[in-house]
Amino acid sequence: MNRIILKLAIFAIVLLQCVPSDAASGKSDLSKDFVLLETESFSHKGGWVLDQQFMDQMGSPFLLAHGMGVPVENAETEVVLPKGKWTVYARTWNWCSPWGTKEAPGRFKLSVDGSELLNELGTGQAWDWEYAGEVEVTAKHKSCTVALRDLTGFEGRCDAILFSKAGKSGVPNEGQALHDFRMKLLGYPLKPADGGHYDMVVVGAGVAGICAALHSARSGMKVALINDRPVPGGNNSVEVHVVASGALCAEPFPKLGEIVRDVRNVYDKQDKIINLLKSQENLTYLPNMHVTKASTAEGKIVSAVAANVVDGTEAEFFAPLFVDCTGDGNLGYLAGAEFREGRESRMETRETLAPDRVDNMTLGSTISWKSKAMPHEAPFPDCPWAIQFIEDSCEPGTSGSNWWESGFWDDQVGDAEYVRDYLFRAIFGNWAFLKNHSKSKKDYANRQLSWMTYILGKRETRRLIGDVFFTQQDIEGAYRQYDDAMIYGTYSIDQHFPTPKNTFYFPKHEFMSTMKHYFNDLGTPRRHLRDDQVPPPYFLPYRCLYSVNVGNMFMAGRNVSVSHIAHSSTRVQNMTGMMGEVVGAAAVICKKYGCSPREVYKDHLEELLGTFR
Repeated sequence: MNRIILKLAIFAIVLLQCVPSDAASGKSDLSKDFVLLETESFSHKGGWVLDQQFMDQMGSPFLLAHGMGVPVENAETEVVLPKGKWTVYARTWNWCSPWGTKEAPGRFKLSVDGSELLNELGTGQAWDWEYAGEVEVTAKHKSCTVALRDLTGFEGRCDAILFSKAGKSGVPNEGQALHDFRMKLLGYPLKPADGGHYDMVVVGAGVAGICAALHSARSGMKVALINDRPVPGGNNSVEVHVVASGALCAEPFPKLGEIVRDVRNVYDKQDKIINLLKSQENLTYLPNMHVTKASTAEGKIVSAVAANVVDGTEAEFFAPLFVDCTGDGNLGYLAGAEFREGRESRMETRETLAPDRVDNMTLGSTISWKSKAMPHEAPFPDCPWAIQFIEDSCEPGTSGSNWWESGFWDDQVGDAEYVRDYLFRAIFGNWAFLKNHSKSKKDYANRQLSWMTYILGKRETRRLIGDVFFTQQDIEGAYRQYDDAMIYGTYSIDQHFPTPKNTFYFPKHEFMSTMKHYFNDLGTPRRHLRDDQVPPPYFLPYRCLYSVNVGNMFMAGRNVSVSHIAHSSTRVQNMTGMMGEVVGAAAVICKKYGCSPREVYKDHLEELLGTFR
């Protein structure tokens, strides 16, 4: 019901803006000179996919021609153009330009009513308005069909199309100015719609967010669950397909993990989970909504603004409690929460596995891919814009999973598009070499790329700081000092490093990883353990699950208060789901007593622990 009311409210605002009076609509004179078409709102997306991962950095979701070397079906929509001559621009870029390549792999063209415009697009050096061509409209108002035609199948991208009578001089290209320009041309108010008041707002619908929202809603709380993708699950979704790991429902808290057990491995039961979220009493599930702003007062979050990644409308959500389950710690970052990135030094944490000095290295992000055998030869073009390989540097194989990993030395949030695109260059370049130049190319002649993720499978970005900062020593047995230790961990300390071979050929720009598992205080790797040896269990304390300086914000997932070393164990999804359940239970206590997350620990810890006994 809440979701229906929200949609009606947004629809009413948009409807009001369609009346002729400029005063009523709030439109400026911009509409006389410009018509803006956002590609994410195309009525028929064809083979193009919606990519919202980098909108905080480049300003918007966009359509991506994810064809794995085969041009995708056209994306099309209708637009009404007033009479006159229009210059047409597309906001796009050559995504390989950061590596100085001469070739632009993601080229495409625009057509209007079947007439293709002059210029090939996707060739610029950065996200900007590229000139496409001219259009003459002779009718007073004409409904025109606009189409994106992919030319290559190699990850071309288009954010928006601008029809202009005034050129592009002064047209903004980034930041708040671009946001306001879009909103005015689309006829949307600069002030977001009222998204509603809730007992708790959960941002992020991975396993942790789902479990937090379900536990609270089932206990009678009014909950909004905001997700920036069309499907739930995060890394556990059909888009990324990472299997959930870790034990559940262990003593002395046998009830902790019951929700996780029902919802984990979302990729196998996506429709069931979506129906569960939509039908759950007290829970409003909001997919395709990306939180872009957080308003704070007196050290607490008052509201969060989310943009609809399909139609661009915005809504503001209010609650006394918020939960950051974004993985990247986005909500906490917007609210000014303390956080860490990279590796702590051994001197600071006393962790035996920590490096001697602080650095910015993180666990990498992954793009997975598969190929299939065809009954005939399946050609694949050379990719001069991709990473170039020789026999010694190539990676033989017909599929790639979590070991195709990159961004170890990059900003996994600010440079996420760069990290993802570098993996594209690695995978396509390697496949082109195997198919066309390797000594084993006959073995690949009939194989064709059949599947590849375009959503980054991230492992580590921001870690939000709580009242307890959990470390390697806690995993190895010192957890008994925590009276609030309750979230069961059984996964090893799983450190990822670039493979030596990959570092030799591609220093500081690796894309292949090796994993080192450690189970005890001696740092014994998995390969040295007997089959009957298992990692010793540990318990993560509740105080890692709320912010040290944002008084009403919980967190659950890979962004909780742990060191880099500890994070490599606590990040697995069964464990993050249990974090969500604990947060959901703590939120119920907050509502019951009108207290803060910190006061749950100080005054009501036994009640929280008793929830799961």
